[in-house]
Amino acid sequence: MIDEKFQGIFPALLTPFDQNDRINTKVLGEITAYNVKKGVDGFYVGGSTAEAFLLTEAERLQVLEAVRNASGDSVRLIAHVGCISTAQAIRLAKRARELGYDAISAVAPFYYKFSFAEIKQYYFDIASAVDLPVLIYNFPAFSGVSLTVENIGEFLSDDRFMGVKHTSSDYFAMQQFKALYPDKLVYNGYDEMFMAGLAMGADGAIGSTFNFMAEKFIRIRQLFLENKLDEAKAVQQDANTIIRALCKVGVMQGEKAVLDALGFDMGPARAPFAPLTAEQKKELCATVLPLL
Repeated sequence: MIDEKFQGIFPALLTPFDQNDRINTKVLGEITAYNVKKGVDGFYVGGSTAEAFLLTEAERLQVLEAVRNASGDSVRLIAHVGCISTAQAIRLAKRARELGYDAISAVAPFYYKFSFAEIKQYYFDIASAVDLPVLIYNFPAFSGVSLTVENIGEFLSDDRFMGVKHTSSDYFAMQQFKALYPDKLVYNGYDEMFMAGLAMGADGAIGSTFNFMAEKFIRIRQLFLENKLDEAKAVQQDANTIIRALCKVGVMQGEKAVLDALGFDMGPARAPFAPLTAEQKKELCATVLPLL
């Protein structure tokens, strides 16, 4: 059966940097505590929103530790350990287990166009190395790997795999995942289509904009479950106005600029992400802040 404590809203935490391009663990802790107070159900730590593939392995471990220290015991923690290297992913997973994380997740290994058999072995090697439930991260647009209805069962039929984070607009596939494996978790990955995900059976969502507007998505889910669909749609529309403004300047940089405006010293996104201009920040905040 699904653990209800894993359902709900999970911010995919951003990584703040200081003036010397080092991880600002103080601010990371502040963002974590800020969202715990908002009532989020947990955090997805060290994922693509965290700029994971721009961090060293030591920095990724530092992020895992900082969030664990700041989160308390009221929320669930999912550590993203995805790497191209199986050995590196296992090292991250083992440290997450030592720190007391509740689950691990990994995007499929990318770039080298691994076969499905190789990708399957990667996931099973991680699952065998650490006694934590594993969440598959299906993100075909960025990883180049699409886990289909036909092959997802290779994982979800195994008790070690808790479900899938589905960052894709293929909502037919999401519905089929849930229909075929009703006792597994399915998380919506695209914030702007959260209501669509709920309609197709999502148990919750993992999203980057939740860093600063988790309450909107908590509200959308609550209204949806109460069958107040028009009200839920209105909240989704507000969120999407914000997301459209973020897309205009760059989502990663834009989210950090919004958090800066809210009093969190995020620093810039790490290069090669381009910094926002003062005009871009002004225009972004003029749109976003009145809707928060």
